[in-house]
Amino acid sequence: MPFNMLTLTGHQCLDIVFAISLLCWVECSPTQQEEMAPTEVQFQSLDFRNVLHWKHQHKASKNLKYFVQHKIHGDKEWSNSKHCQGIQTLQCDLTQETSDPREWYYARVRLLSSQGFSSWVLSHRFYPQWETNFSPPQIKVTVAGGHTVKVQIKPPRTPLRGHNGNRIRVTKLHKLTFRIFLMHNDVEEEVHETDSCSKELVIEGLRPKTTYCLQALSVTPRSGRISSRSPRTCITTH
Repeated sequence: MPFNMLTLTGHQCLDIVFAISLLCWVECSPTQQEEMAPTEVQFQSLDFRNVLHWKHQHKASKNLKYFVQHKIHGDKEWSNSKHCQGIQTLQCDLTQETSDPREWYYARVRLLSSQGFSSWVLSHRFYPQWETNFSPPQIKVTVAGGHTVKVQIKPPRTPLRGHNGNRIRVTKLHKLTFRIFLMHNDVEEEVHETDSCSKELVIEGLRPKTTYCLQALSVTPRSGRISSRSPRTCITTH
């Protein structure tokens, strides 16, 4: 049986090309790009560790890759976040890219799937100085006398490093106060507050041979925000 070749006219060829183009447009249409796009793109910051988080749509397929860009407010050009190109996690640490706490920043993220790239999704305008939260300070308690204890206070540190290679204390970048709670039998007996310049607190007039527990938290004076409390540190007076 002879093999019959399908012969197409010029108009038929154009119709097929148009149909293929229309199919591609539908697969990657703006509506679908928006449906594929990440959601809830936002910064979360603790002790100036600034991490961009996002979620993906329920309809999104597996094996997705995400691409992140950032910029300073007022800049026209976006910069690729080098360590967050083609990642598969739902977060990107932008601490180094947003290291000046007094600058305003934006970030944006898009995903790549088998259907192509989604549209970009923009974060809110992020200002680390106002938006970062703080950890409680570390405390070390010693008995200084029969009725006296000394509390050494160590402020939390940022992930940023100074010229000597040590991590920078948050109090170098932001004013904090520290609240110290003295408890006996789970009842708060005294509350003390110190500024960030004080490295030691002396508590006098305690009962002898009594076990006290202490906790501390950080307070942001301007906003009144407080951290969680530190773990309990307990000691018995002489």
